[in-house]
Amino acid sequence: MRNYAKVVVKGTPITKSNFKMVNKDGRVFLPTNSGTSHDRYANYETTISLTARTQNPGIVLEESLIAILKVFYKSEKRHPDTINITKSIFDGIEKSGIILNDSQIRRIVIEEYYDKEDPRFELELFGESLFNLDFRVLKREDKKEPIVYNDRNSKVYSKTNNIKNETTSSVNIEKKLADRRQNAQKKPISKSVCHVCGKKLTKSNYLSADKGKTLICKSCFYKMI
Repeated sequence: MRNYAKVVVKGTPITKSNFKMVNKDGRVFLPTNSGTSHDRYANYETTISLTARTQNPGIVLEESLIAILKVFYKSEKRHPDTINITKSIFDGIEKSGIILNDSQIRRIVIEEYYDKEDPRFELELFGESLFNLDFRVLKREDKKEPIVYNDRNSKVYSKTNNIKNETTSSVNIEKKLADRRQNAQKKPISKSVCHVCGKKLTKSNYLSADKGKTLICKSCFYKMI
């Protein structure tokens, strides 16, 4: 029985939540050949699967596992939520066949790093029959500059602060947000086109996804499912 495998996949990891669509019955699904950016997740999962199998020929881990996941992003602040990408990664690993099911992962350590030139993730899998996990949290002897997520460089701060600078009244803030949403929706549907076939859409023959950013006519949608 094999007890160890390592997978290194180049590129910034992505999450499922950003690429989901909704069908006519209100069910959420992940498209594979819609011709839109939503196909990126299916392609990424396939990339993980093929890479994992190529790097670990003939290996199948059948026992309970310890996972050490190191994620290297381009930026310290502008990147996917590290907690959410684990599901995306292990879906691809399971698809590769080097594990039977992601429920085998009983312990996991996730570490976040930054590499502007070479974003990637590195995953090591250890069989619990041979390996154990031991870790400690230690106080630093030398202080490190904190990574602050609500400073002036962060997107969260900038959007919130811009609104607050316009007015200190919470009522006016809500009104301004509502006005912005209304202005964004003023473009008539008749001038929009299907993101797959390019045909003009009417009010009754299209479906939307990604908070209205992606529009697909029903004809193309039914072909996909």
